Amino acid sequence: MPTKYNALILGASYGSLFGTKLLLAGHSVTLVCTKPTAELINREGTFVHLPVRGLEKPLELSSKAIGGDLSACTPEEANLDNFDLVVLGMQESQYGSSGIRELMDRVAAAHMPCLAIMNMPPLPFLKRIPGISTDKLTKCFTDPSVWDNFEPGLVTLASPDPQAFRVPGEGKNVLHVGLPTNFKVAPFESDTHTSMLRNIQKDIEAIEFDTGDGSVQLPVKLKVHDSLFVPLAKWLMLLTGNYRCIKKDKMIPIKDAVHSDIDTSREIYEWVGKLCVKLGANESDLVPFEKYAKASMGLLKPSSAARALFGGAKHIERVDCLVQKIAAQLDLHYQPVDEIVALVDHHLSANSKAA
Repeated sequence: MPTKYNALILGASYGSLFGTKLLLAGHSVTLVCTKPTAELINREGTFVHLPVRGLEKPLELSSKAIGGDLSACTPEEANLDNFDLVVLGMQESQYGSSGIRELMDRVAAAHMPCLAIMNMPPLPFLKRIPGISTDKLTKCFTDPSVWDNFEPGLVTLASPDPQAFRVPGEGKNVLHVGLPTNFKVAPFESDTHTSMLRNIQKDIEAIEFDTGDGSVQLPVKLKVHDSLFVPLAKWLMLLTGNYRCIKKDKMIPIKDAVHSDIDTSREIYEWVGKLCVKLGANESDLVPFEKYAKASMGLLKPSSAARALFGGAKHIERVDCLVQKIAAQLDLHYQPVDEIVALVDHHLSANSKAA
């Protein structure tokens, strides 16, 4: 009899994608969000629009139609006694907000295993990588003290490669998936906790979805790796594409950021890759540039970081800053990365002054 897990997912937007896959695999999910969004989800469920190879239109995966145990609650309402796994599905800057901050303190005190599906690696995860001085990275985080009480071995990271977004005007319980790739996750320190991830991986891989015209395999899998460095492959993509969507006076699609100067894109990608290798990654942990460049052809919108900056955000996830400061610890410096960091700093400063 397969083991069924109860997952608490912080974040009802991107987190609903991972939550839907857990539901389809027979596990129970509680999404943590604001009170109005929780009421909406408890009333109507969630809707994830997922492109599937061979089908003309994306599938609409409705949690009500899937069945299973899905609920939503506010941070204050989350009872940690009920859960086996906490999934961190929000952006880094949100964890210090009122309500979430207190829940994070409770999660740390309960010594719960936490799977982060974030671009920005949590500080406890970075402490697991030999050679990184995390005390020199705190300026890259909106509120680094959020992570003070977490045990490094209880925090792991998945590369959030699937691209998903909300459409303005639609409900906050609706998510559209643009690029249905996999979550690639590093192991926990404990074999017991890693086994839980591997069980979930098997359950997700076994899903067969009946479209009415036959069963199909759904994309967006969980892939559990032995290497701690596999999720760091996202750094190469973020520095090459996502942050280079940000220009001084405008934002551009990820496709254009990568392909308007493909040689520079390759150089940046390979430089960040060499940094990861110097930290301890194997070449096989990373994604070849050609594969990323091909995938980026379908990324026709600016990155979420660019949209946030040009929408007036005072905080975004600073993987650019993180890469720069980790590289400096290894006596590595690279002008294109310095330029990206300086430009993001400029926009954030301007947004703060405007606010």
